[in-house]
Amino acid sequence: MANNYIGIFDVIGPVMVGPSSSHTSGAATIAWMARQIFSGTPVKATFTLYGSFADTYKGHGTDRALIGGMLGYKSDDLRIRNAYEEARANGLEVDFIVDRETFVSHPNTVDVVMEAADGHTLLIRGESIGGGRVRIRRLNDIEVDFTGEYSTMIVGHKDVTGTVAYITKCLAEDKVNVATLKLFRKGKGKDAFTVIETDSFITDELKNKVLQYKTVKSVDLIEL
Repeated sequence: MANNYIGIFDVIGPVMVGPSSSHTSGAATIAWMARQIFSGTPVKATFTLYGSFADTYKGHGTDRALIGGMLGYKSDDLRIRNAYEEARANGLEVDFIVDRETFVSHPNTVDVVMEAADGHTLLIRGESIGGGRVRIRRLNDIEVDFTGEYSTMIVGHKDVTGTVAYITKCLAEDKVNVATLKLFRKGKGKDAFTVIETDSFITDELKNKVLQYKTVKSVDLIEL
């Protein structure tokens, strides 16, 4: 299955501000990806930590990594060391909640809730799966599954006939080679996300073309 292999760089670990690839680099990447998906500028970020994240988040620097990622810093950015000061300087309020009661499928799990000044919010659940690699498992109340290891377009829309066909038509017209395309939905006719991972860079022109469709609510891009 794609993305389940272990290579030499997974053994050595990523370039990062330490000490742990799972607890630091992975955490920073989850928050960084969440920031890319969020429409607008967050003024508050609440991080709910589960499993081993809940037990060691301060000792392993997970808290600073999450704040740094939310500020748009990648895992090797030295500003992560001063993440709390950076958050204050950027007007970002942060809060941490430790949850040792809720069962989660992976021990390194965090829920990131972002809030903009206009009240817009978004919840993203991420798992740090080792070697700095991550998996996004929830967008709001919809279960999803993607890694961000490819160029990724996340389309929020109503689950209505013709929407996915329009998205794939736009991709074909722009000659985008699709690695994976998955539809995740709350139920028939309800809110849904289509997640497209591609082998090529996704342009703003393509994003805007998809956004024009009547049932599409949002289009967000992740380019690592």
